[in-house]
Amino acid sequence: MIDSINPPGWAKPKGYANGVLVDGRRLYTGGQIGWNPEQRFEAKDFVGQFEQTLRNIAAIVEAAGGTVTDIVRLTWFITDKRAYMAMQREVGEAYRRVMGRHFPAMSVIVVAGLIEDEALVEIEATAEIGASAG
Repeated sequence: MIDSINPPGWAKPKGYANGVLVDGRRLYTGGQIGWNPEQRFEAKDFVGQFEQTLRNIAAIVEAAGGTVTDIVRLTWFITDKRAYMAMQREVGEAYRRVMGRHFPAMSVIVVAGLIEDEALVEIEATAEIGASAG
């Protein structure tokens, strides 16, 4: 069984799903960016967008019935390696505010650009809902 996941109150995505839950357990998120549930960017800086992106992922996981500790993989796409490297401490602090000390498998990929011009980071996640409870 495959279910589309969209957190309550979020603008409806056009042409994609925010999350897809397979067999009630495996969750795949679409690439999330640093805009709010109304699809507006509040933060213009890397760290602000990064934290909002993680909050978006957490909201999708929670809408599927899980918690951030169910996340098993994150793939980051960033547009500015220098900004990322210069803000390592602040990125770590933002990460821990959302994810705590949960560290799934991760990759960071530098890209030339993202579909939304204002976006500085996009992250995909995979989660196994309920896995962290056992």
